[in-house]
Amino acid sequence: MNDNTFRIFATIIFVTTIFISGYFRSKADKVTGEKVSWKDEGIVMILLLRVGGLLLWFSIIGFLIYPPLLAWSKVGLPEWARWIGIGIGFVCALLIYWIFNSIGSGISPTVGTRKEHKLVTHGIYRWVRHPLYSVGTLLFLSFATMADSWFIAAMAILAFVLLAIRLPNEEAHLIDKFGNEYREYMKTTGQFLPKFQEQK
Repeated sequence: MNDNTFRIFATIIFVTTIFISGYFRSKADKVTGEKVSWKDEGIVMILLLRVGGLLLWFSIIGFLIYPPLLAWSKVGLPEWARWIGIGIGFVCALLIYWIFNSIGSGISPTVGTRKEHKLVTHGIYRWVRHPLYSVGTLLFLSFATMADSWFIAAMAILAFVLLAIRLPNEEAHLIDKFGNEYREYMKTTGQFLPKFQEQK
């Protein structure tokens, strides 16, 4: 089977997730009437995230528009593995809707929080503090599988590493805003995956 079939499914997943993200982020800006400042990120982290993000997005878009652009990064995955990538991509799209629907107007593109932000502990946030990081990475890895590209996979992993490095700064801001409420929340949730409690 040629790349066109995988391209079609990848495009559907890509457009769906972009629409979900754009809709909820735009709605949050309108509801709160504010844009969250990037000043707390630090110039180095901003540059790293921007450059890494552009490489990741452009590589995915390159596959969607013209697959031969990424021919040099082909792994040679079997067709069944690429179909699994499609399945994971659709699951990620559903999870991304759940994430954005759960956090509502509290979504922020930076480590900063909105002035009226309330700590969200329902929906997917009942189990995971930063589900967008883990689900987003899984989504990008699904695109890497659909595109049969080690470069997209490498960029997805790099983006996750950068976000993980940034995470202590983000959690420090959340502790600063919510205090003990957030510290207690941290005890029962995992950063990227659900935290399994030990049986007493």
